[in-house]
Amino acid sequence: MAGNLMLLLFVVTGFAQVESVPAFPGAEGSGKFVTGGRGGQVMYVTNLEDNTSKGSLRYAINQSGPRIIVFKVSGTIKLKSRLNISNSNVTIAGQTAPGDGITIRDYPVVVNTDNVILRYLRFRMGDETNQEDDALGGRRHTDIIIDHCSMSWSTDECASFYDNEKFTLQWSILSESLRNSVHEKGKHGYGGIWGGRGVSFHHNLLAHHDSRNPRFCGSRYSNKPDEELIDYRNNVIYNWGANSAYAAEGGRYNMVNNYYKFGPATSKKNRIIEPYADNGGNSQPAGTYGTFYITGNYISNSQSVTNDNWLGVDMHSTFSNYAPGTTKDDLKSETEFPYSPVTTHRAEMAYEKVIQFCGASLAHDSVDIRVLHEAATGTVTYTDGGNGSTNGLVDTQDAVGGWPVLATANAPADTDEDGMPDEWEITNNLNPESANDAQLKSVDGVYPNIEVYLYSLVDDITTAQNEDAIYTAVNKIPVNKTELKAYWNNSSKELIINHTNNIIQLFVYSITGALVYQKQLNSSSVRMPIVNLRQGIHIVKIVDEKNQVYSEKIMNM
Repeated sequence: MAGNLMLLLFVVTGFAQVESVPAFPGAEGSGKFVTGGRGGQVMYVTNLEDNTSKGSLRYAINQSGPRIIVFKVSGTIKLKSRLNISNSNVTIAGQTAPGDGITIRDYPVVVNTDNVILRYLRFRMGDETNQEDDALGGRRHTDIIIDHCSMSWSTDECASFYDNEKFTLQWSILSESLRNSVHEKGKHGYGGIWGGRGVSFHHNLLAHHDSRNPRFCGSRYSNKPDEELIDYRNNVIYNWGANSAYAAEGGRYNMVNNYYKFGPATSKKNRIIEPYADNGGNSQPAGTYGTFYITGNYISNSQSVTNDNWLGVDMHSTFSNYAPGTTKDDLKSETEFPYSPVTTHRAEMAYEKVIQFCGASLAHDSVDIRVLHEAATGTVTYTDGGNGSTNGLVDTQDAVGGWPVLATANAPADTDEDGMPDEWEITNNLNPESANDAQLKSVDGVYPNIEVYLYSLVDDITTAQNEDAIYTAVNKIPVNKTELKAYWNNSSKELIINHTNNIIQLFVYSITGALVYQKQLNSSSVRMPIVNLRQGIHIVKIVDEKNQVYSEKIMNM
């Protein structure tokens, strides 16, 4: 009955969604039904060069018509200029890259069109080309979903998305925007400017930004406060500096079940948001405020603000002068605003899930592993930011080790070049010598076969991240495959592992690579206590009876 009631609530309060097939299993929120390159040609990226020749990422992005971009290579792409995604109807499936995946550096990537799916990619711009820009961004477009991406080392905002429609940013990491860097205005180090008309930001990590965590854009450019609507839930904010969320000059905002964890750089430790009244400097009248539904947010150092979230709302002393007499009570909504369905966890559970699964988590690189470890343990690894910043706020990527070298691997054989490996096609009764079956729906009856392959690569992650929710909006489509599931039960202090085959050897490593536990086994299911396992992220590695090696991250809170 409870499940039926929740479904009914979604039908009544959610945005009207006539489409029936999500962008991929696990796509949620306003961008859930983006189609991207569905039904289009499959294009392989076969090199890491940045040019307009066939085989490069830029070449594939610049083509027209529906297209699904997959990778035969892994590593870092050094851009030679801004990379604009300007032709619509495209899916870029970073999870197909072998090895440690794909990182894009040196110049910004901008979504300048509609109907775009980006998954499992890293955007780490850096300061070497003296760009004053975001690592990833886009505004004034529609039908966009960004899933499990990692953004860092921007010189303006890390990732800004506003004035969009049918947009979702989910399960992504925004970390270490550069503070005292090359921007002509001086100190930046900003997380992002977020906004739009019925848009979704959920299960993201914002870590080590001085401010704009995020800055809500409001309706200051559109002058349409009745249309501005943001659903912001289950995000984790760690080690913000001078400010967490602020502004929101006009519009409606759900701020639900987010987790705020102060760090060494944090000054306003109890702040959830600082609303601004519009100063009249753009398109709408001075004095325009947003309206907020704020509930369920967890403040790590304040039980009082956790119990009453509105104690964490601070009116800005200067901007409030544009709306004399307005109080916090005038900005408060007692009811949740309509939103597109999103799987929702309690704030404490969202924190655990985000730490375990956000970012390009099929193969987290050393940057993400470090940032996630810091967010899990409340620490910073580098106290000197490189140009005056301290306590985890960063001025240059060089101060935190720079771009890591990514492990490479051979891509699986794909005789017909349809994006699906021969072995996978044979397993699923397809023809590895005919590309015609890529767009058929013979494997699951719902998605084109190429899309089934794409989501099967990360189905373990999608399934695990959405477990233990208050309610779920995910359409689960089962996939048969060999898999490892490992997690640390914080209540019983046990390591729990399940694998398709018998596990012969088990190893547990610290985040620094030190072996902390090992055991000989002969079972596919393991449940065992580990005494004195330190807090933080650990790597579980197993060798199974087929001599195959698998690894998974766990977190001891």
